[in-house]
Formats: sequence, C-alpha cells, structure tokens
Amino acid sequence: MIRRLRPAVWFTLLAILILTCCGGTAMAFFFDASSQTSTTAIGAGCGNPATVNPDVVVAKVSYLGTDQMRNAAIIVQVGQQMQVPPRGWVVAIATALQESGLRNLPNLGSRNDHDSVGLFQQRPSMGWGTVEQIMDPRYSSRKFYERLVKIPNWQTIALTDAAQDVQRSAFPDAYAKHEQLASQVVNALAGGAARAAVATSTLRCVVAGEIASSGWTVPLKGKIVSGFRTAERPTHQGVDIAAAKGTPVHAAAAGIVIKVRCDANGPDGKPWGCDRDGSPSVKGCGWFVDILHANSIMTRYCHMVVRPLVSPGQQVAPGQQIGLSGSTGHSSGPHLHFETHVNGDSSSNGAINPIQFMQQMGAPLGASP
Repeated sequence: MIRRLRPAVWFTLLAILILTCCGGTAMAFFFDASSQTSTTAIGAGCGNPATVNPDVVVAKVSYLGTDQMRNAAIIVQVGQQMQVPPRGWVVAIATALQESGLRNLPNLGSRNDHDSVGLFQQRPSMGWGTVEQIMDPRYSSRKFYERLVKIPNWQTIALTDAAQDVQRSAFPDAYAKHEQLASQVVNALAGGAARAAVATSTLRCVVAGEIASSGWTVPLKGKIVSGFRTAERPTHQGVDIAAAKGTPVHAAAAGIVIKVRCDANGPDGKPWGCDRDGSPSVKGCGWFVDILHANSIMTRYCHMVVRPLVSPGQQVAPGQQIGLSGSTGHSSGPHLHFETHVNGDSSSNGAINPIQFMQQMGAPLGASP
C-alpha cells in the first residue's frame, strides 16, 4: 500500500520558548529549510475542545502546504467527531504522511501500488470501500479510525505498530519517522492536543508519570538540580534530575535500546567500575542506557545504581521501567542524568536541551516526586 515519496525536507527548530504547561500563551516558530521562511506559530496549550474546521485552517507546519494542512484538519475533525483521543489523530496523520504525503491521491496508473487511492492509500479490492468513497477524505479517515480503535492498547504501543496493524503495509517501520511532525501538526491544529494526556477522556496536560498523546513521558519524577550547558557546566549535555537511590527510571518514549554500558574511570584513568558509587573525581556516566526513538531522536539515562533492566536490541514501550537511579560514575549524589539528541548523534554535536524538547513533546521535566 505504500508508495515511495521523495525525501521530505525536514525542518530545524529555531526557537522554543520555555512554556508553562496550560498556562498563558506562548508561541513556537519552525523553520522551513526548503523555502527559508518561518511558518505559522503554534499554540502552547494542551488541547482545544473546539472542533477543528478545515475550511478556516490557517496553520502551517514545516514544509506542508495549505492543501496538506486542510487534509490534516479533516483527519483531526473526523477524529474529534468520533471521540477518538488525540493520540489517534497523531497516528492517523503520521500514516497519511507516509502513504500519500497528506495528499488525496487518485489512481496513478503505473505508479500506483495495486489499486491504492486516497489519503491513506486504501484499496477497494481489500474491502475499504469504493474508489469514490475512499477518495472522500472524511470517509477514508473514518474507516482508518474504525480499525485503529479496535487494536489492543493502541494508545500506548509504538505508533508504527498501531499504524501497521491498520494498514498491513509492506514497509511496517516506515511510519515511525513521521511521528514528531504528526505531533506538531496536531498541536498546530488543535491547540497543542499532542501534549494532552493519553489516559483521559478530557483534554488536559500530562502530569509526571502519564504518557502524552505525542507518545512521550517523563523518565523520572524529580526536581532539576543541574541544567543543560550552564555557565558553570558548559559541557553538561543533559539535565540532572534529583531522585533517591533506587527510584525507577522509565523510557521516555517507544524505541530500541542501542547501548547498555558501565562507563566509570577513576582519577588515575583506571577502571572504577559500577559496582560502587562514583564521585566528582570519577569520570563517566556510570551504568547508562541509550534508546533510539522515532525520527532519529536518542535519549540517554546515566548513573543507574545497578546494571539496567534492558539489553541492546530490545524494544521498549513509553514509560517502561529500564533501571533504577543511583550515583555511579561522575556523580556527587543520587540522581538521573538525562539527555536528548537529534539525528541519532550521541555526541555533543547532537545534544539538545531536554527541558525544551520534552516541553514540546508534552512531557515537561522537573515535576515534584
């Protein structure tokens, strides 16, 4: 059912104001690398209960055009009318981005994959409806949602798994790369609904421990005691979240574990090990885990007290426990050091501010334990 599209022109996040969840008004601007122009600002709430009207859509995200945003608005509107939670809107838009680029495609002849048509490239021969029906974006959106909500745990499993269970695509992993853009589209159209809590029938911001409709959650509850690249610590590539030794650490989103390692060397350069606490004079992350998420986002979790509970190659769900906080490696006391990286780059070049990123994803750090 999937047609290969030309590579998307991904955007660079120019600036995200530090937002207070559900409080006041703030704006975030995105840069369109293809046109060298900024896009329409998007709101910073956690969902607007008003029904999206595709006829008055003015929001624009990244490289998406007016027709694509209008089709996305129809998908959201149908989801609202069917009382599908915002996580479903994110899944549906990510699917349509992969299948058609959010364009309502007719039969393209030799370029077609079998008899696939419409936003979701649904096939009349597979029982989705007639060509005329499927070419109606409202009909095709409704049929997508009808199948999606029948999937067990569809709100908490990986987006690509939920989409694949609906679409039965020949390329089951293709949907994941659109998750972040789909979340931004939903935020733009519905007042930040991708930042709303999954496990609730009302639109509201998440609290620590809940999963946002974007698919992200906080890895650990606690006060931030050291920030990202501060004046005092300019090479600090993440944030430190205070927590008692043995506090559960959770995966911030669905992904694949790519590294589990003990990283601790003493002042003399010899291995210190992770079977004991570290100190400010010890170098390294202690017991740590790296997880690769959709859209080549990577997260890192450092200083765990014992060997983590996961292994390289293991798939994890959002909120799944991966270890226990501690003080191994370069540490002056129990805490979790948490990093976010883009482009799958685990070096300092790929590191971005976790506070801003997690706020955007609807899982703000720094909640009280």
